Amino acid sequence: MEPLAAEVWVFDKDLARVVLVKHRWRDWVPPGGKVEAGETPREGAARELVEETGLRVELLPEPAAVAVRSFHPDWPVTLGLSYAAVIDAAVSFVPEAGQPVAWKRLDEGWESYFSDDLSRIRQHAAWLADRLGRH
Repeated sequence: MEPLAAEVWVFDKDLARVVLVKHRWRDWVPPGGKVEAGETPREGAARELVEETGLRVELLPEPAAVAVRSFHPDWPVTLGLSYAAVIDAAVSFVPEAGQPVAWKRLDEGWESYFSDDLSRIRQHAAWLADRLGRH
């Protein structure tokens, strides 16, 4: 089976912040990872979110984005699906050992292995704001 990955863009209700995890060398990235055998990408995204943040949330119905990229210079390209969720920012995180979790503001930048993540996540937040009537 070809590599398949899934992640979750968890936004606060104002669509001004997103939950990111501090990966040991990828810097700040959305919670996610490899889709396991027998899982759908949506199930894999939800499982990775729980493993990395402790958050159990309802994912929005349709995927937020699709990307084909390599998660490491020595690894093959992977098809990745991004899902989204909108939650109350007062939640408590239970981070995976050695991988801090934090809310990051969309109007500020963050260091990431994937330099295009910020613009992709901002675009989806703007689309959600329009769809949900939160201008």
